[in-house]
Amino acid sequence: MESGAILSFLGAAILLTLMPGPDNIFVLTESLTKGQRNGIAISIGLCCGIMIHTIAAATGVSIIIQRSAMAFSIVKYLGAAYLFYLAYQAFKEKRKRIEIEPAIKNEAEKSFLKLVRTGLLMNVLNPKVALFFMALLPQFVSQQGIPVAWQMIVLGAVFMVQALVIFGLISVLSGRLSGYLNSRKFWKITKYSKVGVLSLLGLGLVLAKK
Repeated sequence: MESGAILSFLGAAILLTLMPGPDNIFVLTESLTKGQRNGIAISIGLCCGIMIHTIAAATGVSIIIQRSAMAFSIVKYLGAAYLFYLAYQAFKEKRKRIEIEPAIKNEAEKSFLKLVRTGLLMNVLNPKVALFFMALLPQFVSQQGIPVAWQMIVLGAVFMVQALVIFGLISVLSGRLSGYLNSRKFWKITKYSKVGVLSLLGLGLVLAKK
């Protein structure tokens, strides 16, 4: 695998993970209302789910690439269309005010493993995550070197590690971050950044060659 492709993927992954979305907002609110421990446990579960989606995407896409150039082109353009759709959805997104409610005692005392399982199920059972990885990973793989499936698994591992680091930081710094999320200026900057990143990823997939 080319180091340039991995670094490009890492940059895109970090930007996408930093931008407000259901996962990192959930980690933030759980950390604020029920403690950093809960946020970290949820983060571990969410990030473990990433590898499950990655393996599924790697298996499916590698088979498609091996079988037919036309089938790969169809998957490529559908993936690009999905990324452009996500960019459009990000453009339409309205600012959401994060309301922090008091913790419920019995929820706050859930075991660490149960919280990890909650995060895992949230991620694995979300079909949008599966579609996202099917669209994102193929444009960063090469026909040279190790098999395509293994390249995608490596990229998935990179995504998982950086997401775990960022979600962990969100849990630890949750008290300071809540103010930013309720800032109109912050939402505007991240909104258009997300639109730009997703659009560039979609364009990159359109231009990707088998």
